[in-house]
Amino acid sequence: MPSSVNVVVLIGNLTRDPELRATAGGTSVCKLGLAVNERAKDPATGEWGERPNYFDIDVFGAQGESCAQYLTKGRQVAVEGRLRWRSWETQEGQKRSAVSVVANTVQFIGPRDSGGQGGGGSWSAGGQSAGGPGGPGFSKPGPDPAKDDFVESGDDDIPF
Repeated sequence: MPSSVNVVVLIGNLTRDPELRATAGGTSVCKLGLAVNERAKDPATGEWGERPNYFDIDVFGAQGESCAQYLTKGRQVAVEGRLRWRSWETQEGQKRSAVSVVANTVQFIGPRDSGGQGGGGSWSAGGQSAGGPGGPGFSKPGPDPAKDDFVESGDDDIPF
């Protein structure tokens, strides 16, 4: 049994347009903002309503490039990934920290635009298309720079 588990699954709407950048090593990384509502009871009125939670999502490689190309603010997506905590020191010497989600899979589940039909594709961290109508496909998964233990395996490594 593993000593720890770090898995996050979120479904929500993008709070801003994707921002595509590159790491110092040249790997593409797409930054997404995701709002996920939770039901909460207002202590003053006793009425139930929705309260948003906001998450920063990092999507690497070809999957990040696809997100930057096809996603826009307001689009509904499902994200499966893991939490990453990081800390740094500001120029003024203050210590800061943040938690973000490193996506393994992003699935486009909302309509493409206000007049479009639902549906879309999903992309795994390696960039393989998981079968969305009209979505791009990628022939070979690449390494995930967010994983320190990336090992490329072939069919010979599958135990069945």
